[in-house]
Amino acid sequence: MKNKIKTYTLEELTDKHIGKRGTEKREQFEFELKLEILGDMIKKARKDQNLTQEQLGQLIGVQKAQISKIENNAKDVRFSTVLRVFEALKAKVKMRVEFDPNSFYELA
Repeated sequence: MKNKIKTYTLEELTDKHIGKRGTEKREQFEFELKLEILGDMIKKARKDQNLTQEQLGQLIGVQKAQISKIENNAKDVRFSTVLRVFEALKAKVKMRVEFDPNSFYELA
């Protein structure tokens, strides 16, 4: 008789170890994950364009430390700075804000 290994979905594991959707712990986890992904995207785009953090900072008028904060998920970075970073990297930014499933605003 073979032992069958129980498998779990990522959602099941996240629910078990982080918490179910809607809980404060899960919402904080999701928020921090999004910041990390955003920082990684910026870092990759910067490196793909062979720019140092200092050079990118000079392009948008901020210190190297500010670029480092953005790439490393700082929560106190101004949104306008992040938008300037994307502009300097020649990235197209699309945003969608949902207040409820039937009402949303989209910026492109």
